[in-house]
Amino acid sequence: MMKKIALIYMGGTFGCVGEPLAPMPAEKFIPLLQRVLPPQFNIECFVSPIIKDSSACTAEDWLKLVKYIQELQQNQYQHFVIIHGTDTLSYASAVLAHCLGNSASVVLTGSQYPLLNVNGNDTREFTDATDNLNFALDSVSKCSSGVYLAFHHRLIHAQTALKRHTTELDAFTGIDANQTISANTEAFRVDDQLILKAQRFNCLNIMWQPIAVDAQIQNLEQLIENPPHALILQGFGTGNIAMNDKLIQVLKSIQAKNCAVIINSQVPFGSLDQRYAVSEWITHANFLVSNSFSHADLYAKALKMYLKYDSVEQWHDHWIN
Repeated sequence: MMKKIALIYMGGTFGCVGEPLAPMPAEKFIPLLQRVLPPQFNIECFVSPIIKDSSACTAEDWLKLVKYIQELQQNQYQHFVIIHGTDTLSYASAVLAHCLGNSASVVLTGSQYPLLNVNGNDTREFTDATDNLNFALDSVSKCSSGVYLAFHHRLIHAQTALKRHTTELDAFTGIDANQTISANTEAFRVDDQLILKAQRFNCLNIMWQPIAVDAQIQNLEQLIENPPHALILQGFGTGNIAMNDKLIQVLKSIQAKNCAVIINSQVPFGSLDQRYAVSEWITHANFLVSNSFSHADLYAKALKMYLKYDSVEQWHDHWIN
């Protein structure tokens, strides 16, 4: 029996027209999209609850998409292709992976060029939109359950996705879907109450710079009075950050305000470790250390922890699993 695929449109370059590019209204774009869908698949098109430029997307938007997918699952859909803008496609992919786990087969895709020409009345002469969409549809019909990103004929695990180039067609990298990873497999049910809570989620990332420790202290002291829910510190190499007792105390003061302090690296691939003396302090400071596949994956994990737990102590209790 032919698998039923729910194709969900969420905006992005894929559905833009005109000069300069602007999104075509979904109700006009969907009929044009349906004309180019390959006939060998059983596809039904849906419009996401949120249509916007992906650079403006937040946790609230992706959770609304998750809730919409989970509602479609109740109507016997188990295969989904999501068309999304590329700017935050890695973040959307990671959030969906953390929420949907292995409850369905989900493939996200997008494009570097629009599907339609400037006038919006025919397909563009040069575009990667058609290839990416066809590859995503073919992938979702064959892949095992889980969440993936399909781009430029490459299918990768969603949690590992990284946008590597601003304009090239081969824009994303990550761990290929045919490789096994230790990832979340359980679904996380999203409701309106969690979506409302997500509106308040505040996550701050600081990429460490080679400046004096006193200057770092001065920068961080400004957060003590009004800290975020999660403070991510991107160190060098394997997470190395030069510290002194005063800087550690400032971070502890921030953590005491119910802020999760998380150590990560600026390096996009590879795990963290504390074998160097410069990072020995992490062992004793009782801060969280990232065990995520990518920065977007760390954001998604922090969001999920925020939604599930109300205290930093609970984050520490459940961080590993």
